[in-house]
Amino acid sequence: MKELKHLNKYFFKYKYSLLVGVVITVIARIFLLFTPRLIRQSINVVDQYRKGIVTDIAVVKSELILNIVYIVGAALIAGLFTFLMRQTIINVSRYIEFDLKNEVYQQYQKLSLSFYKRNRTGDLMNRISEDVGKVRMYVGPAIMYTINTITLFVIALIYMFNEAPILTLYTIIPLPILSVAIYILSKAIHKRSTIVQEYLSKLSTYSQESFSGISVIKAYGIEPQTNIAFDTLSTENKEKQLDLTRVQALFFPLMILLIGASNLLVIYVGGMQYINGEIESLGTIAEFIIYVNMLTWPVATVGWVTSIVQQAEASQKRINEFLKEEPEIQNTVETPTEIKGSITFNKVSFTYDDTNIQALKDLSFEINYGDTLAIIGKTGSGKSTILDLIGRLYDIDSGEILIDDTSIEKVNLTSLRNNIGFVPQDAFLFSDSIENNIKFGSVNATDKDVEQAAKDAVVHKNISKFSKGYGTVLGERGITLSGGQKQRVSIARAIIKKPNILLLDDCLSAVDTETEEKILSNLNKITKGKTTIIVSHRISSAKNANKIIVLDQGSITQEGTHETLISKDGYYKELYLKQLSENSKPNL
Repeated sequence: MKELKHLNKYFFKYKYSLLVGVVITVIARIFLLFTPRLIRQSINVVDQYRKGIVTDIAVVKSELILNIVYIVGAALIAGLFTFLMRQTIINVSRYIEFDLKNEVYQQYQKLSLSFYKRNRTGDLMNRISEDVGKVRMYVGPAIMYTINTITLFVIALIYMFNEAPILTLYTIIPLPILSVAIYILSKAIHKRSTIVQEYLSKLSTYSQESFSGISVIKAYGIEPQTNIAFDTLSTENKEKQLDLTRVQALFFPLMILLIGASNLLVIYVGGMQYINGEIESLGTIAEFIIYVNMLTWPVATVGWVTSIVQQAEASQKRINEFLKEEPEIQNTVETPTEIKGSITFNKVSFTYDDTNIQALKDLSFEINYGDTLAIIGKTGSGKSTILDLIGRLYDIDSGEILIDDTSIEKVNLTSLRNNIGFVPQDAFLFSDSIENNIKFGSVNATDKDVEQAAKDAVVHKNISKFSKGYGTVLGERGITLSGGQKQRVSIARAIIKKPNILLLDDCLSAVDTETEEKILSNLNKITKGKTTIIVSHRISSAKNANKIIVLDQGSITQEGTHETLISKDGYYKELYLKQLSENSKPNL
């Protein structure tokens, strides 16, 4: 149960609602337990009339009718309070589910990129949905039925002991057997629940990857292999689920068996005591039979609740693994930092932990506030890594990165990222309208701002051709748009933010040279007074930069302006001549 201690803070948060729920539960059970006593009285009055103790049939009828009214009234009141009990306690479980999902989601947002490289999307989704759902069953139905069972048992046993102590002892003989059975089965359920949740994560991961990569699966014609792999995972998951179900299925037959044994004991022992005059009335036997049957469901729920608790503990353990994960990138400065935009790299080195590849080696350069830097280099030379480090998506191994002459680690992380407009190499768009995808950069932007950003990114005309215009809802990852359109919507999303630092990671690779020229011309106006870094394979993208650096294997091989680098030998000039031969009118 130690894993479930994490939920104590939520119980404390909703303590008053839970307390009200407990009080309502007790009241509901008290009214429910009026019925057996009223039935006992009714049988006794009939028995007394048969024996001649009561001779007036009108008195018998009057008492029977009165008891029926009381029984109906008690049932209605018990039903009303049972409804209120469910509304109170089950609602609390939904509030806790909401809070826990938000806690997990917020933790996901805090965790570093390396965490997402180690863990698969399907598993992350399963823990925030399936696992949290299992925990909700513990904080809701499990607690409700536990309170219900305890209340019913305590009140019923008090009534039973007051009426017939010896008969009560015989009635509860099966309960120790029940306790031992629950203990043994609970251990088996806990073990199997953990395995089931792990297999659900595998199945969710495979499904998510298959749906995301459906175009590749169809293009390669590997649907049969994919189906076979999915069928294998599904079969394994089914077997694990059946293993768990087989153990859980033992509870209810066992409960019914033990309750049936209690009924037999009541009938036999109670009958013998009535014959011997040890209990006063026949109605007591009927009362005890009703008590035993009223306890049937609560006793059965002991097994069910135990199963829920075991599954919740297994799920909460998986959730806690991520909640206890410490983000590698820590925001060490609480107060907001004013960002202007000058950037300095001083002998920066960085190696990716997951691959052990050194991306940057003693890299040094400086960008003044409002300047534009272009970074050129071969694939894998470390260009994108520089942008990731400026956004502090990773922390460097050695050296120093300065933002406005302040170490990046001493800059408020939220302020830093709020002042950065980032266009990634792989343009990612959400399954939402085009308007909302652009507004993602500035949620308070007006329709006019959205349209202007789209015009600056040279994508307004394309959007206008859609039947729903800016209201067009995109498919997953923006699949509705072409590669060039996705890149331009990403650019619009970045520039609508009006950031002090604009990072463009090869974001014009999918557009033609004419469109590129228009975008660069617009960006040249927009980025005045803003620090801009352009990463590109195209030299044309670097023509307006104040400074250009050429990277190779994480180090600068050449640096200078567009004009000075063309006059030199090396990668930059070679690339220039190659593009010159490929374009009759190169944008240089």
